[in-house]
Amino acid sequence: MELKRVVVTGLGAVTPVGNTPEETWNNMVNGVSGAAPITLFDASKFKTHFACEVKGLNVNDYIDRKEARKMDRYTQLAFISAIQAVNDSGMDLDATDKDRVGVIFGVGIGGIKTFEDEVGYYGAHKEDGPKFNPFFIPKMIADIAAGQISIHFGFHGPNYATTSACASSTNALADAFNQLRLGKADVILAGGAEAAICACGVGGFNAMHALSTRNDDPEHASRPFSASRDGFIMGEGAGCLILEELEHAKARGAKIYAEMVGEGESADAYHITASHPEGLGAKLVMERALQDAGLKPEDIDYINVHGTSTPVGDVSEAKAIKQVFGDAAYKLNISSTKSMTGHLLGAAGAVEAMASVLAVQNDIVPPTINHEEGDNDPEIDYNLNFTFNKAQKREVRAAMSNTFGFGGHNACVIFKKYAAE
Repeated sequence: MELKRVVVTGLGAVTPVGNTPEETWNNMVNGVSGAAPITLFDASKFKTHFACEVKGLNVNDYIDRKEARKMDRYTQLAFISAIQAVNDSGMDLDATDKDRVGVIFGVGIGGIKTFEDEVGYYGAHKEDGPKFNPFFIPKMIADIAAGQISIHFGFHGPNYATTSACASSTNALADAFNQLRLGKADVILAGGAEAAICACGVGGFNAMHALSTRNDDPEHASRPFSASRDGFIMGEGAGCLILEELEHAKARGAKIYAEMVGEGESADAYHITASHPEGLGAKLVMERALQDAGLKPEDIDYINVHGTSTPVGDVSEAKAIKQVFGDAAYKLNISSTKSMTGHLLGAAGAVEAMASVLAVQNDIVPPTINHEEGDNDPEIDYNLNFTFNKAQKREVRAAMSNTFGFGGHNACVIFKKYAAE
């Protein structure tokens, strides 16, 4: 069976550095940090007082007020990114076979704020017994964003959620890619969302010592690959890519951002939260993505790395890149857009895939911000080009995007310039 080609024909994004793909991309290229003191709840008694929140978004510009109340914040963000992506794609919904359009959306945690509100307020604290909102479960469950999007548009194709911690939305992209190239759908809205900036989310990650506590300087706290990094910065947001079978896209005259050509998946099988110290799982997932894409290491020009600004994770990923790419590693541009967006957890893969697609389209690599001269970790090879502090213009023929999640889940996707053949 000959596999079909898959292209990207629409983008949507709501992130800490922009409420549209255009705004997000421009701020990434210009090295703008999304970190600031937390406003979504009172974090004054927590170890970490800051995060990367979505800012200035009017949900009701996209969602009816009554319907929005039935959605957790993560679903609202997912829904908005999907609407943006569909609009961007130029699809004529009246002329589209909706039985052949699917929605696969990843999330790492799901409706944690809804859970916090319901259990904390209603639960056993009621003297006459627990009372729960009838929308508690439908707002909380991890699959509901995909469900809400498909209901809104009337899409009857494959519809489900992927949950693999911080790899969730990259797994959504991989699944969508495979469904499309096998001919099981014509178009799939693939992406992810997360909104865990709440007492449970911040408190839980604080208890694990996973978050930065650089409370006096939030904007410079996310510093991947720097010696002084002290943990990741919690982010929230959503990203959606319209993935489409090439002939279907051509038939409707769609604009094409890039072609998706490969995906890889692996497990560290090492620890519930820490990555393998030598980057074993990261090495495997990049090798598998390259093999799937039919590309050689020297064909990749840019890697949007997982790069969370954690002590162990950054080192292991840098080691894995050297193992996979060999001499070609020193010709790559590497950057972590988490230095600007923070870590979007289940949404990270989709937003970073979007950044990779736009790097391919525009021949610009966004920077890894907040690196200071001399702030070097002896375990990291700084002959690698981490694109510190300033975007770099260069030809980007193909870009790779890595995401790794608690539980040892690793996922990788590759995009390249579209060329008619």
